[in-house]
Amino acid sequence: MQTLIVILGPTGVGKTDLCIDIARHLGCEIINCDSRQLFREIPIGTAAPTAGQQQLVRHYFVGTLSIDDYYSASRYEQDVLQFLAEQDNDKTFLLSGGSMMYLDAVCNGIDDMPDIDDDIRNSLKDRLAHEGLAPLIAELQILDPKHWETVDKNNPRRILHALEVCHQTGLPYSSFVGKEKPARPFKVIKIGLTRPRAELFERINQRVLQMMEDGLEEEARSVYHKRALNSLNTVGYKEIFSYFDGKITKEEAIRQIQSNSRHYMKKQETWFKRDKDIKWFNPKEYKEIINYIDISLQ
Repeated sequence: MQTLIVILGPTGVGKTDLCIDIARHLGCEIINCDSRQLFREIPIGTAAPTAGQQQLVRHYFVGTLSIDDYYSASRYEQDVLQFLAEQDNDKTFLLSGGSMMYLDAVCNGIDDMPDIDDDIRNSLKDRLAHEGLAPLIAELQILDPKHWETVDKNNPRRILHALEVCHQTGLPYSSFVGKEKPARPFKVIKIGLTRPRAELFERINQRVLQMMEDGLEEEARSVYHKRALNSLNTVGYKEIFSYFDGKITKEEAIRQIQSNSRHYMKKQETWFKRDKDIKWFNPKEYKEIINYIDISLQ
């Protein structure tokens, strides 16, 4: 049986370098599980593994998509499962990242949501822009009263997604949620990385400054004309686009990237803490992590 060693943790904790060290120790390869590192045009702002790092250890699912491509956790699950099915049955891989739904999709399975036609998606986006959120919430109450009761009615994304599924299938969104998860044909070992909060804050702040030195502003300008794409609706690009639009200064954009990255880090920590199967380590505890993996692989 294959083994999937999952190395997860919040942004800025130090997953990339540690995973390379672990992969070299084990003689295995790395499957990326950062949803934004899939897009080839934006490696700086997504802190994607560099060419040099990828030469040390082979990485899969890095820079394999264009920002124009539609993608989802469901598609990622399908692609990773297909990839693993094509590999030797006794191989071990590292699955590394911090994209919460993508990690859950591979390890536990995801609700079998249908793909949405572009016409349906664009039509609902246009309605949101011209009619506002209230009529869409009212429509969801009619089409899926069960989901309407629990959905965050201040979150346009979730309202739109539920309506997309309703329009695409003619069935309530809630009918696709909560199905029994399928068994996985591989063993999963979950390792979480953590650091003291103040240390994480400082690492995030410094990483944003380093991204700016590495050319994040130039990278953002190269995709600015496509700023409406969902793939660019993420921390780092939204703030710089506001700077390009003249809404804030460059210094304020940097401050907001740092602040929003810290906020996302806390959201990740909250999500991961719900999973009791994760064994937590400080990234500095390399020997302890290797020992835990070695024991788990026996």
